[in-house]
Amino acid sequence: MSRTVLIAAAVVVVILGALVVRSFAADAGTLPQEGQTAPTFTLPNQEGQSISLDSYKGKWVVLYFYPKDMTSGCTLEAHNFQRDLDKYKAANAVILGVSVDSVDSHKQFCTKDSLSFNLLADPDKNTVNAYGSLGNYMGIKIANRNTFLIDPNGKIVKVWTKVSPGGHSDEVLTALAGFEKKG
Repeated sequence: MSRTVLIAAAVVVVILGALVVRSFAADAGTLPQEGQTAPTFTLPNQEGQSISLDSYKGKWVVLYFYPKDMTSGCTLEAHNFQRDLDKYKAANAVILGVSVDSVDSHKQFCTKDSLSFNLLADPDKNTVNAYGSLGNYMGIKIANRNTFLIDPNGKIVKVWTKVSPGGHSDEVLTALAGFEKKG
């Protein structure tokens, strides 16, 4: 009897392991590459206002995709971007966060965590897909944690995939400073 239980447990572990490996796999879409023009979009922010990438010509754009409002990693990443917001403003850069959550969810997240930059709702997943960032977590379509640094001319100059949320804002600021020195 215990051998049967062990075998059944091993089968469950293998199945769960396969699900976890699949969990953040990209579903569709091609990841835009450095040097390409950033795919344009217009999405509602946490206030329901339409925000268009095209309206940020002349500014650096940090476009980051994240899985879910009010979860630990996404909250940490958002808090770090918020902490560094003055540094981004000094570098003529804006932060745009995108997930498949709703406008209402974004509004709650911004209110709860005092976030003052735009979080964009993409429940139809069109923009997430256009940036090759549509993932699947246990059968739920979410945004993978990817970031795109877009220059003032609308070109993608840096791509980060499978971002670790803890030190990511520092990584982006370092890259941004490097590009500013070159320009």
